[in-house]
Amino acid sequence: MRKFKLLALALVIGTASLFATNGDDPKETNKKIRTQIVNLLDTPDFVFDKDVTVVLTFTFSSEGEIVILKVDSRDANILNYIRENLNYKKVNNPGERDKLYTMPLKVKAS
Repeated sequence: MRKFKLLALALVIGTASLFATNGDDPKETNKKIRTQIVNLLDTPDFVFDKDVTVVLTFTFSSEGEIVILKVDSRDANILNYIRENLNYKKVNNPGERDKLYTMPLKVKAS
């Protein structure tokens, strides 16, 4: 009987902690951030010969501005375009401050 009570208590505590967690879905927040970044980049003013996938590493400042830390590309046009259009731009729902975010972006040839 004692083990049953202990098991029931553990079950109640475990279930209560599930309901006490924050309701914000991190995947949904990341989708919102991604959508805003894609809107900021819009369409580049230069032409690509082939599709390129670029991996961005960024964080957010205390003011909610995007701070680009790394752009995984050797193309100078892409590097400059991303830095000019994203670095220190504010977004509506920024992520956590000083947390590193990594996002792949696909730039399609036109």
